[in-house]
Order: sequence, then structure tokens, then C-alpha cells
Amino acid sequence: MDNPVVDAMTRFRLNAEPVGVNPDVGERLSDSLRERLGRRDVKVGCNAGDCGACTVLIDGEPVCACLTPTQQAEGRQVETLAGLAGTDADALRLAGCFLDHGAAQCGICTPGMIVSAVALLRRVSRPDAQQVEDALGGVLCRCTGYRKIIDAVVAAGETRAAAAENMAVDDGHAGAAIRRLDGAGKVDGSEAFGDDVAPADALVLRIIRSPYPRARFTLGDLAGWVADTPGVEAVLTYADVPGENRFGVIPAFADQPVFAEVETRFRGEAVAAVIGTSAAMRRFDPESFPVTWQELPAMQSVAEAQAPDAVQLHEGREGNRMCGGLVRCGDAATALAEADVTVEGRFRTGFVEHAYIEPEAGFAEIRDGRIEVHACTQAPVMDLDALEIILGMSRNDIRIVPTGVGGGFGSKLDLSVQPYLALAALKTGRPVRLTYSRTESMQSTTKRHPAEITLKIGADKDGRIKGFDFRGVFNTGAYASWGPTVANRVPVHASGPYRITDYRAESAGIHTHCPPAGAFRGFGVPQSAIAQESLFDELADRLGMDRLEFRILNALKNGVPTVCGQVFEQGVGIGACLEALRPAWHAERAAARAHNAGDPKFRRGVGIAAGWYGCGNTSLPNPSTIKAGIRPDGSVVLHQGAMDIGQGANTVVPQIFATALGVPVHLLTLIGADTDVTPDAGKTSASRQTYVSGNAARLAGEVLRGDILKRVNAGDEARIEFAGEDIRVIDGNVAHELDLAGLPVDAEGYVLRAEETYDPPARALDENGQGVPYAQFGYAAHLAVVEVDIALGTVKPLKFVAAHDVGKAINPMLVEGQVQGGIAQGLGMALMEEYLPGRTENLHDYLIPTIGDMPPVETLIIEEPDAHGPYGAKGLGEHVLIPTAPALLNAIKDATGIRLTEVPATPARLRAAIKEAAHAQ
Repeated sequence: MDNPVVDAMTRFRLNAEPVGVNPDVGERLSDSLRERLGRRDVKVGCNAGDCGACTVLIDGEPVCACLTPTQQAEGRQVETLAGLAGTDADALRLAGCFLDHGAAQCGICTPGMIVSAVALLRRVSRPDAQQVEDALGGVLCRCTGYRKIIDAVVAAGETRAAAAENMAVDDGHAGAAIRRLDGAGKVDGSEAFGDDVAPADALVLRIIRSPYPRARFTLGDLAGWVADTPGVEAVLTYADVPGENRFGVIPAFADQPVFAEVETRFRGEAVAAVIGTSAAMRRFDPESFPVTWQELPAMQSVAEAQAPDAVQLHEGREGNRMCGGLVRCGDAATALAEADVTVEGRFRTGFVEHAYIEPEAGFAEIRDGRIEVHACTQAPVMDLDALEIILGMSRNDIRIVPTGVGGGFGSKLDLSVQPYLALAALKTGRPVRLTYSRTESMQSTTKRHPAEITLKIGADKDGRIKGFDFRGVFNTGAYASWGPTVANRVPVHASGPYRITDYRAESAGIHTHCPPAGAFRGFGVPQSAIAQESLFDELADRLGMDRLEFRILNALKNGVPTVCGQVFEQGVGIGACLEALRPAWHAERAAARAHNAGDPKFRRGVGIAAGWYGCGNTSLPNPSTIKAGIRPDGSVVLHQGAMDIGQGANTVVPQIFATALGVPVHLLTLIGADTDVTPDAGKTSASRQTYVSGNAARLAGEVLRGDILKRVNAGDEARIEFAGEDIRVIDGNVAHELDLAGLPVDAEGYVLRAEETYDPPARALDENGQGVPYAQFGYAAHLAVVEVDIALGTVKPLKFVAAHDVGKAINPMLVEGQVQGGIAQGLGMALMEEYLPGRTENLHDYLIPTIGDMPPVETLIIEEPDAHGPYGAKGLGEHVLIPTAPALLNAIKDATGIRLTEVPATPARLRAAIKEAAHAQ
């Protein structure tokens, strides 16, 4: 008798439609949904059930699709965001409320959040905030700080209508809290991120990486291995790099190889790449690859790297010193000697992982003889610059097409998947895709620099700062990345936003056998702020002064020189930020004292800290270009190349342009970053896009408006209206008509166009760091309230009050979102996050704040207009994170009397300090 045929098909209903797949044994439901059924709205951030981005509903219950074997869906109902978004009333309300509250920033976690919220609303029609926290606790977000997500879900329960109202205000001009212009794709799951865009038949690439911090290696018979391995098409090594086998974001420090050649310098460094069919690469075992490793002694601390007998990682960098920075004015040593009171301390911070929910991903293909790379990136033109060198090709033969970016925070400024994809497509002639695993991402990408800081500050008896001596050493890892930027930015900022006449700040970046440390929201300034703001509290206490009043007394003012000798005649808003905290400072301190009067187990403390941040490159050219045009049919097109990684550039830059042109923002057609069709708006970093690209957009709008008014001889105050192929210009009581169809059309299809560039007026620093490093600074002051369990050493933040001077809030809702998200990252840095190479390479060993960790935040928007900013606006993204950690550390000190000088302030670290202090008494 013949064996019966076994039907291996798994059948279930997907978004109410019957489907069937033939999965491999144990295949993840997330893979089946994405790769076999095209449901790319299901996102994958970890493949371990840690992030929750892949959440779907199975028979109405939320589950992580990455932990669910496809076979378990047999006969069941599976719902994803794309299905829910079209017909489900709860999902429709949630989508509207997410947009109205700014609850979707980068959007990569949004499908998991909304799907989980749908399950909640089906059980509880009007959930409260705690029920929302409980229901969404399994989904991680790195952008929003969660509070707007909570508000949106609560609002959806309260809004029993088809959809929430659009928050568009008038014409959406500067100052209006409108919805994100790119928000719809985030809440219905249609936005395409790096792993969502490859064609179905693309080959798959896997990278072979060093398992050791330092190792020599030998590759075996690669040609023979490829021939003997079914489905493998090719292998890449350094020998396949046709141009230069190196890259780096700063050309003078471009020291990182695409593939290591003989020796690796950090765990996770690439030595080869394997290209094969998707089926073959699902089966691929990296252990089968023919490479032999010889582990070598590694230096993973600055002390080891600076020892006299230390191995030198790079030729010409003696003592493994990459570079340094210096700012000095007056005579810090003499001032400190003459001060009435001095305080000093040593502070340490560790590596911090960016932990964006979207791992690096993309694909590349040859199209019309050119190489096209589609990938998540913060800097498409920088990617183009680097590939031109690596590929040894004309840049005219390379195109970078950015995808949606599921969080970046600085790390996606550096190359990741781009060179491997380009090389693979060139070698095979076929489309090739690559998505980093979570472990691969955490092993191989850049981190926040660990810092070792010594600081001494003095003051006279009246509380005025008298002398400041800062020394900071930063572990920049195996390669430079943005280390030179950190080394040069920190001495400018280490003073904080205060008037200090006698100052010395010196920094150095040191190479080790650790992952490269690069850009991460603040470029070293959050580390220096921990030292400076902690000692300001100590100094105020020694003087018997109120800690807030001490800061107000010493705060920078208009017309007062910074430590670089730069003088701002307007826009110095730190005093206003500190003053705005005064009511909360007094009220919260009184409440904490009352709470602590009975000596409870849970003691409360209130901390305060301030910060500042210079927007853009330090003393270097930093231009952005924005292009716009009007077509014969009257459509207004804005080529907006400022990468939106969740911060809102796709909304703020158009708002500025629309304000300048004088049309409603929703009239615009947006074309995003693409090196073929959109000018370079510069990298998304250093809080520069609102200021720099915003100014370029303002100029483009003004030029286009001026052209229209000139053509009809109208005055500057005239009103412009678009009506099909005509533009109506209302100048007082006179109406003019401009017939667009009668104008000549250029090569891009425009009858009117403008392309404008803005470069901030900065100036180089001299040998003492004196000059004009930035054209503008933004300012912030934070108050944190915490509760400390004295027995366990745990810290629970209860509340933040955050005052931010943004010059002009182009979109107040997005300002609030940036404030809350930055505070969440600062909270993580202060209390829980520490990347340990080789140990914390996933999101269950490396902890980031969850929805339950983030307390309410009261945002106080201060508007002290900047002389250079568009409509007075200043940057914001970086600024928020800077005061958060020191405010928390100061609150812990206020609650316990313990001054922690190393972060994160883990329960073990704090409890040990509490016990030590009790033993010393």
C-alpha cells in the first residue's frame, strides 16, 4: 500500500481572507506573513519576542509573530495592521488619534502598538492610562517616550466616532500643531522601511563576522566552498573591493575597512560576505564557512590602550590617541586657587546602544547600468560619497534611494549595509538584499562613547563661578567614526549654558578593541553634562544656596561671551528655561520634604539640570539645499531631502516652505530624499534640519513667491491662491491672474522653480578654542522627581518638567514628542542602559525603557527667537537628552544623600553606595 500524501499546507484566515502557505518546519509566522504572503506591515525588530514590533492578533489575542510557529495558525484568524486599518472601527479611531497626538514618530513600532491597542479596545471600551500601559507593555518604542501613545489610546476609547479630528490649524504654517504630513503610512502599515522594499527574487547576503575583539584570520578555499554549497552564488572579501577598502564619515579619519584583510579589531567586524538564494541562506550555518581564527590579546579599556606596551591600532596615532579638543579662556588654574569654594569629582559613563527598533536593512540592484542602493540611512549623500570611493566608480553611476528609517539617533549616519549590497549586486548582476539580525546590529554598529571625566569647579562666596577645569577621555573604539566630532564638540559644551570667564576643557579620543563609538544624540555632551551639572549641585550645597538660584545667577545672557568668546545679542534662552521651572521646583521640593518627613522606605527627591547644544557642524561648512517647483497644472512640488528619522523633518520643513511661499501646507506635493532627483539637504544629525534645511526651505519659498509676485507686479503683502492652471494674486483690492499653462516648461516639468542653499555663519576656532563654533544654540532645563527604594536601590521616576527654548515652535506637537522621546533615552542612559561588548547583544540583556518606565512629562515651550533661525526657530532633537541624566542623578542625591558618579545608576550600584554610606556613618 502506498504511503498517503501528507498535506504540509498550513491554512488560516488572514485579515478575513483564506490563505495557505507551505512553511518550513518551525518557520516563524512573521516570516510566513512577510516573505510568503507579502504582509510587510508586520515588522521584525528582534526575532526574540523582545520588541513586540511583529505583534499580530490570532483569534483576537495579541502575540509576537516572531515567536509563533506558522503551523500554530492552522485554522485560525490572523489579523495584521494592514487588514485592521481598512475596516476595523477601533483601528480607524486609533489611527486618527495616533496622528492627532503625534504618537507615531519613526513608525516602526506603530503596527505593534496599534494592533495591541485594538485588542485592548475590544476588551475595554474606555481604558485608562494604567490599562494602556499593561496592554502595550510588550511593545518597545525608542522614539516617542510612550506618553503620546498612551494619550492616543486613551483618546481612542473616549472618541467613539469613525475617526478623530485632524488637528490642522488654519493653513499649517509655522506655529501650527498639524499632523505629520507623512503620518498616514505609519498608522496603516504601508510605510516601507529597509527590509520592506527588496524584490521577491532578490538574492540574500549574510556577513561573516569576527567572534573575538581581536583576531587574525585565514580564509580557506572559497571557490571550492561555493561550488560545493548548493544555492550559494558568490563570496565577497576585501579582494572584491574595486576602489578603496575603507570608509569613515570624516574623510581625514576614514579608517574602517569594508572587510578586514588580515586582523580584526573588534567583535563583529566583517571579514567576508556570502550571497545565495533565499532558501539557501535560510539554511546557511556560518560555522560552515571556511575561515580559521586566531584570537589575540585585546585592549577594551582606555587604560589598557594607553599602557606603554599597548598594541597600536592605527599607524600614526601614538598611544592609540585618535585626536583631541581644547577650549580655554582666562586662567582656570589661578581662578580655582583663588576661589572661596571648590568641588571636584571623577565621573564614568559606559557604552550606550542606539537600540532603534529597525535593524539596518536594504537592497541593491543594477538598473540601466547604474548601481542603486535602497537602504535606511540618515545621510544619503554621505552614502553616495563613500560608495564612490569604495566602488571606484563615478558618482554619476550610483544612486542612493533612502527607505523609511525606523529610528537612527546618529548610528545610521555611518555606513552599514550599503557597501556590501552594492558590491554584491555588482558581482552577481542581480538584486541582493541584506537585513541585520538584532545581534548583528548590536555587535557591529556604533555606540555612545564611554567617558572618563575629571572636573574641578570653583565659586566665590556670592555664588559666581570662579574657575572650571575639565578633562575628558573618550573610548572611541576600533575606528574613528564620529570620534573627532565628539572630541571637538565636548570642550565647547562642557561649561553648560553658563558664564565662566576662567575655563579650560580638554578632551581626547582613544582607540580600543571595542565597537566603534560614533554619533548618538548629543555627540558627547550628555556625558560632560553629567559631570558639570552634578558638581553644580555640590557647589550650591557647599555655598548654602538654592540649586536653582545658583544656576540662574550664573546663566548665560544676551551679550555675554561664551567660553569660546562668542557673543549672542539675542536668543539666549537658558535663563527663561530655568525661570520657567521655578514654580515646579518649589512645589515639588516641598512635597518631597513632606513625604520624607516620616523617614519612609521610599524616599523622594527632586533634581534639576540644564543644558545647551550648538546646532550643526562645529566650525565647519554645513549647507542644505532645498528645491521647489510649480507644474503647469498648478501643483506645487517640494523636493525635501532632509531625512526624517522620526523627528518630523517631512512636516516641519514643508511648514516653513509653505509659510514663506504663502500657501497652505497641504497643497504641497512632497518628493523625498533621492540622490537622483533631490538636492542635498545635509545629514540628519546635530539638530540641524529645522534650522539649516528649514532656512533653505524658507529661502526657496521666498524666491518662488517673489517670482510670482514680480510676474504680476504685485506687492509683498499680496495673497497667493492656486486654482488649477491659474495662480490668483490678491493685492489689496486688485486680483491678478497668472496663466501657468502659457509658461515654458523646463526639463523637470516645472514652469516656475527655485533652488536655494543655506550655510550657517560659523567660524573656525583658534588654538585656544576661541571663535564661532555654531551660529545658534538651543537651551533646556529639566526637573525630575524620583522615588528611591532604600532597601533595594531601585529608582522610579515620577515626573518630569522640561523647559525648552526652541526659538519658534514650528510644530508644537512635534516639539512635545521630541521632548518626551529624548527624556526616555536620557532616562535609559541614567538608570539602566550599559552596552557590554560580547554580553549585551540583544534586547533582553540590554534593557531600554518600556512603557511602564516613563512617567508623565510636562513640556514648557520657551520661544526666544534666534537671529538666524527660520522664523526664529532653533534645533531641538539633541538638546532634550542632555539635562535628563544629570537631573535624575541630582534627584537621587536629593532623595538619598548619595552622589553617584557612574552611570547607569543600577539598583546594585545604588544599593552598594547606600550601604557604604551607612557603614561610614
